[in-house]
Amino acid sequence: MTAINLENIVKRYEEKKKSVKRRIIICGGTGCIANGSLRVRDAIMREMNKAGIDAVVELVDELEHPQLQQASPCAGQDPVYFSKSGCQGFCQMGPILRIEPEGIFYGHVREEDAAEIVHATLLNGELVERLAYVNPATGKSCHYENEIEFYTRQNRVVLKNYTIDPDDVEEYIYNGGYFGARKALLEMTPEDVCQTVLDSGLRGRGGGGFPTGLKWKFTLASQNDKKYVICNGDEGDPGAFMDRSVMEGNPHAVIEGMMIAGKAIGADEGVVYVRAEYPLAVERMNKAVKDAFAHGLLGDNLFDSGFNFKVRIMEGAGAFVCGEETALIASVEGKRGMPMPKPPFPAQSGLYGKPTVINNVETLASVPFILREGAAKYREVGTDKSPGTKTFALTGHVANTGLIEVPFGTTLREIVYNIGGGVTNNAGQVTGDDFKSVQIGGPSGGCLTPEMLDMPIDFDSLKAAGAMVGSGGLVVMNKQTCMVRIARFFMQFTQNESCGKCVPCREGTKQMLALLDDIIEGRGTPETLDLLEQVAKAVQLGSLCGLGKTAPNPVLSTLRYFRDEYESHVIKKICPAGECKALARPEIDPAKCKGCTACARKCPVSAISGKVKEPHTIDPEKCIKCGACKAACRFQAIKGI
Repeated sequence: MTAINLENIVKRYEEKKKSVKRRIIICGGTGCIANGSLRVRDAIMREMNKAGIDAVVELVDELEHPQLQQASPCAGQDPVYFSKSGCQGFCQMGPILRIEPEGIFYGHVREEDAAEIVHATLLNGELVERLAYVNPATGKSCHYENEIEFYTRQNRVVLKNYTIDPDDVEEYIYNGGYFGARKALLEMTPEDVCQTVLDSGLRGRGGGGFPTGLKWKFTLASQNDKKYVICNGDEGDPGAFMDRSVMEGNPHAVIEGMMIAGKAIGADEGVVYVRAEYPLAVERMNKAVKDAFAHGLLGDNLFDSGFNFKVRIMEGAGAFVCGEETALIASVEGKRGMPMPKPPFPAQSGLYGKPTVINNVETLASVPFILREGAAKYREVGTDKSPGTKTFALTGHVANTGLIEVPFGTTLREIVYNIGGGVTNNAGQVTGDDFKSVQIGGPSGGCLTPEMLDMPIDFDSLKAAGAMVGSGGLVVMNKQTCMVRIARFFMQFTQNESCGKCVPCREGTKQMLALLDDIIEGRGTPETLDLLEQVAKAVQLGSLCGLGKTAPNPVLSTLRYFRDEYESHVIKKICPAGECKALARPEIDPAKCKGCTACARKCPVSAISGKVKEPHTIDPEKCIKCGACKAACRFQAIKGI
């Protein structure tokens, strides 16, 4: 096969762009698809057909609908290019529709909006006001992406190609794709590649934060005629979807990163390990691999360099522990996914006993930029010890949820209040003083407090605070959240996901979960807190792999920063947030109570008293927390039951 000419593809794609005056981009990420973006796309296509607008459609695989026929050109109308993208990040606003070149941003688009979009915007150049994003803090309507702080305050490197068609390898090349790989293969030695990545300061984005270039150097130094590159796409943290979105939206960046890693360590084969719960990521990664082979970007003698590299996709069964590299290797080999003691490290003896480098999706997707633009360019953002950017899945009690990418060193305040739009109460309203905590790093991470809002987010600062970057989950919590229940939620997750191989993790997490149950169910004592802390530290020290060693982090961090809340549970027998039913103090909100007496009439133990049309009260000594009053109240005035 003749070596691929990237410049020719860029020129060809440039000519293609010139023929397209307007482009509609529908978000094709999992979240928007689940919210109906495919139905929106179909409805708009039907309206375009009715209006006689010529549509250039290149929607394939899961988005292909052959029954949608292209219309005949409408007099005076240029053809419209209709394409999909991966996740555009702003999940709170899905389904998302973008119209280029104007940069129009429409959110919460439904099928019934199709006719108005076509006739108002495509035909008459008018904006559909109700589909604009409204800033929750200012109330301002934003019609264009460059007006939306959720986007303008980010710095996207890994997510830079969030509007390209993930199934179009030529669009990826047009945006700089595979130029970094070609440079590595034709102009650099393996040592040069390792040193460039080391100079960039790139650290593992899977949670450990180990210098990527150093890991590659260790693997390069291992002498063997066969080596492997593994992409760890086994993202399992609750609420985390960074790696999934990168694989769905920019799969060729992952493949290019693996090619560069292969050159760096002397490997000729790569494996992308993706959990089966990510069917769209699996599908798009498979197509990207197929297209890369077809274009001569994978296979033998790449770019006439004499370097051979192939990639295959493997689906994992969804065990959280398989995110640990030795357990992942066992799974790829067809064995039960259980961690192994180290040393030997995978750099010495990994897949099938051969030297292996394992990097997560985001790490590999960062590499093409470094090779293309240089290590110094990559270090222009971030901090000295944590250069570059990090993606986070921003969820919880925050106005703008979704996928974000910011430089290391960005403060929590910037993320929560500016990008996130502010903290919401349980009614979904943005408030100014409702922030309580952020859980960062998932089950392996810890909680940050209001006092840490101005702390820079980086590997070292978070470690000092008893938390960690982890894979990038970031859950915002308001003051109505019980931190003991949050700790129990993550402990239950890690206990369920423990492979059971080592005693400290298998039994220790079980005992920690039982102690947390005692606390939230009213059986806890001050001694329970001491025992919980002792067991947590023992599990942290004695567990075999990262799952067990980090499982106590949410417990230890909440004990450290919210101990008064734990003490209220065990000493006062009250849950301050009112979320633990056994410890909630029953009461009636006088501001909401209308004095209708419905609750008093339903109470089986006559614990409620009050005059008609005046606020009522509950006697906590009589109340049996049966819930009859809460069910009867039409004004949501009953609390603590």
